[in-house]
Amino acid sequence: MWSLEHIGIITITFFVAGTVKGVIGLGLPSVSLALLTATLGLKDAMAIMLIPTLCTNILQSLVGGHFKFIVKKFSFLMLTAAIGTWFAAGILAKSDALLLSGLLGLSISSYAGVSLFTPQVIPPGKHEKWLSPTVGAVNGFLTGLTGSFIMPGVLYLQAIGMPRDVLIQAMGIIFTAATLSLAISLGGHNLLPFEILVISTVALIPAFFGMGFGQLIRKKLPEKQFRQIFFIGLLFLGFYIIIKVITHGQIHVFFT
Repeated sequence: MWSLEHIGIITITFFVAGTVKGVIGLGLPSVSLALLTATLGLKDAMAIMLIPTLCTNILQSLVGGHFKFIVKKFSFLMLTAAIGTWFAAGILAKSDALLLSGLLGLSISSYAGVSLFTPQVIPPGKHEKWLSPTVGAVNGFLTGLTGSFIMPGVLYLQAIGMPRDVLIQAMGIIFTAATLSLAISLGGHNLLPFEILVISTVALIPAFFGMGFGQLIRKKLPEKQFRQIFFIGLLFLGFYIIIKVITHGQIHVFFT
């Protein structure tokens, strides 16, 4: 049974995540997944963030005019990602969510650290044909275990060196495919109850309000400064989840 405390946390989470998305154009899945994992637990967090993530990624995937090119270029990456997600979701269904939460914390911290220091990643070049399906499989496997789409997929897409508008649309298309794969995989392993889908759908409301609020903030706060604040916050949130796992604490921090 979902209490008013749960609903309040979900509402605040998606408003904050939507605000981040509105300011810098990314971060809704990462913020919502991290905050919900730190409060409600990994498996519920993965299910609740599905609908808002799917809808925002669909919108992102339709803007840019490069849809056919991207689908053709990354078809094998998306296929192997879907397969990896399915197998990993089977492991998730039988595994200790606390340990997998630690893996999520590590993934989020790595993503935030890389984004803060922006190291030069070597372009795949002639190795792209075999690297794409390999990265897709690894990314899909991690998605199935933790719900996170970001590592190593985002780094790989950035390394390819596509123009910014193509890169943004490519992330929208690939993350849409990843979200659909995750939803099918969670449903197939009985990890997606109907009441969670209802809550996930309702979470669209604070997410879109947050995006509107974030767009207002963007006009007053430099994006570069906000990105630094965001990634520093995400870094510490990832560390927080890891520390909870190491100390054998409960991830359900507010409800134990």
